[in-house]
Amino acid sequence: MITMKKVSIVVPCYNEEENVVPLSQAIIREFAQQLPGYDYEIIFIDNDSKDRTRELLRELCAGNPKIKAIFNAKNFGQFNSPYYGLLQATGDCGILLAADFQDPVEMIHKFVHGWEEGYRIVIGIKTKSKESKIMYFLRGCYYKTIKKLSDVEQIEQFTGFGLYDRKFIQVLRELDDPTPFLRGVVAELGFRRKEIPYTQPQRRAGKTSNNWYRLFDAAMLSVTSYTKAGIRVATILGGISCMVSVIVALIYLILKLTNWDNFQAGMAPLLIAVCLLGSVQLFFIGMIGEYILGINSRVMKRPLVVEEERLNFDEQGEEKADISSQGEKALAAEQRKEMDENV
Repeated sequence: MITMKKVSIVVPCYNEEENVVPLSQAIIREFAQQLPGYDYEIIFIDNDSKDRTRELLRELCAGNPKIKAIFNAKNFGQFNSPYYGLLQATGDCGILLAADFQDPVEMIHKFVHGWEEGYRIVIGIKTKSKESKIMYFLRGCYYKTIKKLSDVEQIEQFTGFGLYDRKFIQVLRELDDPTPFLRGVVAELGFRRKEIPYTQPQRRAGKTSNNWYRLFDAAMLSVTSYTKAGIRVATILGGISCMVSVIVALIYLILKLTNWDNFQAGMAPLLIAVCLLGSVQLFFIGMIGEYILGINSRVMKRPLVVEEERLNFDEQGEEKADISSQGEKALAAEQRKEMDENV
């Protein structure tokens, strides 16, 4: 008897009442037309929506046992919720998909075909976008800057949209990071991957929750997780400022000693130097604070999310998955022990 391979579609959502129903219909239609030989599950993970999203998800789950839902107790942020949802996937692979249709549903079968070619990770790379041209340009500058500053390979125009084999999802489970940054983890720890270009469409309906603060939060998480640039630049600029200050002080001292009566320096140089050095210090104190904040978040070891409720999940299947996970961890531990003994 041939068992159908199962694909898990993970959809994080927040205030997506206008999108969750048409998205579920589009995903089901995609499997019926393009992937009839595959089983599937759709996992919606709701990040404490304030509209009718949860009500609609309950109706979807009641009408289709393959549609599942996880309701978070609070809003745990734009990174933790999708990451946690991916860890709950029970399929042979998981596909992370945005709820607003900016991740094209028709890419699903392309990801699966790439997976069948032997790639454990198949991701979508934005080559064009129908969003604001200014935002697309700024995102491009950000990706290029991080790529140059980071010691770890970074993937340009990658949002997390892609397919991940269950072996890589197991790597994510064992990572045990309370502030995960999936895009960086894929680049740093991921298997050999296939990249598929696509054009990002506009949001189908509703208003995006990605304001400037959230985008800044994402940028700083990337900087503090995968670059040393902030600390290194602070050290270099501090040293340069110190040298310039000493040189300027010596020049002023010499000019004053050689032309005591006629040389009037006044307060302007002093004020300029104080303002310049003060602003540089404040900037890099803030940068150091971002690194400390990242360390603090990891040391506290808080859970990724706290669930309030889950729908259509098979408790027996979850127990089997936990047992399987424990078995894989035990096997990996034994292999490491044997390698150590051989060494």
